Amino acid sequence: MVREDLRNVAIIAHVDHGKTTLVDEMLKQGGAFRDNQVVAERVMDSNAIERERGITILAKNTSVCYKDVKINIIDTPGHADFGGEVERVLKMVDGVILLVDAAEGCMPQTRFVLSKALELGLRVIVVVNKIDRPDARLDEIGDEVLELLLDLDASEEQLESPVLYCSGRQGTATEDYNVPGENLVPLFETILSYIPAPEGDPDGEMQMLISSIDYNDYVGRIGIGRIERGKLRVGQQVTVGDFHENKKPYNSKVVTIYQIQGLNRVPVDEAEVGDIVWISGIENITIGDTICDTNRYEPIPFVKISEPTVEMTFSVNDSPFAGREGKFVTSRQLRDRLFREILRDVSLRVSETESTDSFRVAGRGEMHLSILIENMRREGYELSVSTPRVLMREIDGVQCEPMERLVIDVPEECVGSVMEKMGTRKAEMTTMHPQGSRMRLEFIIPSRGLFGYKSEFLTDTKGEGVMSSVFDSYQPYKGDIPRRNTGSLVSFETGEAVTYGLYNAQERGSLFIGAGTPVYEGMIVGASPKVEDLVVNVCKKKHLTNTRASGSDDALRLVPPRRLSLEDSLEFIADDELLEVTPKSIRIRKRILDNSMRAKAKAKQ
Repeated sequence: MVREDLRNVAIIAHVDHGKTTLVDEMLKQGGAFRDNQVVAERVMDSNAIERERGITILAKNTSVCYKDVKINIIDTPGHADFGGEVERVLKMVDGVILLVDAAEGCMPQTRFVLSKALELGLRVIVVVNKIDRPDARLDEIGDEVLELLLDLDASEEQLESPVLYCSGRQGTATEDYNVPGENLVPLFETILSYIPAPEGDPDGEMQMLISSIDYNDYVGRIGIGRIERGKLRVGQQVTVGDFHENKKPYNSKVVTIYQIQGLNRVPVDEAEVGDIVWISGIENITIGDTICDTNRYEPIPFVKISEPTVEMTFSVNDSPFAGREGKFVTSRQLRDRLFREILRDVSLRVSETESTDSFRVAGRGEMHLSILIENMRREGYELSVSTPRVLMREIDGVQCEPMERLVIDVPEECVGSVMEKMGTRKAEMTTMHPQGSRMRLEFIIPSRGLFGYKSEFLTDTKGEGVMSSVFDSYQPYKGDIPRRNTGSLVSFETGEAVTYGLYNAQERGSLFIGAGTPVYEGMIVGASPKVEDLVVNVCKKKHLTNTRASGSDDALRLVPPRRLSLEDSLEFIADDELLEVTPKSIRIRKRILDNSMRAKAKAKQ
């Protein structure tokens, strides 16, 4: 049976190409809000970090109604680090809307998400977004998308994908960009006519694949997925298992069923083939599980999620200031939190180490892991993390490392400095072509070559450069890449930083702290322009004398300190340093805090 009253579609694109803004307008024109309702911009970005950074981190579901047809829409992240979110939700849909920026064109993540959609045989609607940009290249973008489809071995049907021209901010769509659009009706009509309706046997035994997991303190784990066959009812007895037989099948009962209507979850008594539902009541349910009728157990294969490429060590905070600011500080609490995260994030890996106080955490990239750290510190966790490392792999007896496809868009006068830095980081240039007064460069670069480069890149391009990357392949090890060309200014003693000590220390390099900041021996208080570390005493006070004039301290002028964010700190730390993260503070420190012991350890090397 074909359900003509339902369509399931995902919106995929590179970061900042306007997915969430377009969903806002689809919801408004689909009647999800009252006429007088006040609606926040990018309403789907409900997470606090998402709203602060203006990015989507978690895939989210919503729905609109058009001509009595319910359209389930899944808004997906655009950052390569959250590609695991995109890969798994594609199992819930029958087609995708591929958004391409009218000026930037096809970017690395556009290639990645489109390749995943084509592998699953999904139908594609190409939407060229932001056509109202003054630098839009509407004629060229269509050719770029066609080249990309050919490059990814798309089928003939996929090559004939319809192309629409949209302005997500204005809420308009048109099939011919010379004819201005008035609303999103052309997009809704294309979804109804081109995206296939869900098919399945409504009278067969129930079968459903879990593609996502949510958690609620009252009901525990909530499984999210699409019903592939039959009907699901509240109170129904089901068998739960997975295709790869990682767990023994067991029986359970469905307690509640919810469907999405607009932005709200609505309880229902039963759901049919093709419906995307939230179910609770099943213990230990995980992503990739299949829920079947007890009379017919048939697990469904789950999409293979790409492996992580970057690893960090998370450990208990053991600095002199440990336990002052955090609510959760023990190794047991840290372990429980990390293993709870892998239930929700399929592209994360957590493993034990020889020490009971530390854990290896592997993810898709620095941002993937930094968002986890930021969430944990906001929840009250206190921990220390090591410098990021790439995960090597042995292929045919050869040590290989992950490579990234990097696209850089810079003003022409900045090309020289970018090329110089890329050379020292073992990057190979693949293409270079002008776009107006700017230049677009494409490189294949080792993942570790990107560690710490972002801040340098913004300095070199005076803040005008745009860079983005996505995992490409594993290639033989490219040799040593210097991680950073600066040293650290290390605190000499424990105490409170004072103006006199900071004034003397700032002549040695740039400081990260201001007066009144508590410091401890071995804590890093700044960066030195030399490669060697320098020990400075920021707690040093000026001795008082009888002949001192009252205004003699007025001449001490401190340079404003450089405040490092979490990402900046992860980029800065060297192999012999740790990042101490608490709910209120981010501090960089040496692994060996004692200055004399650290000097002896270095001498032995």
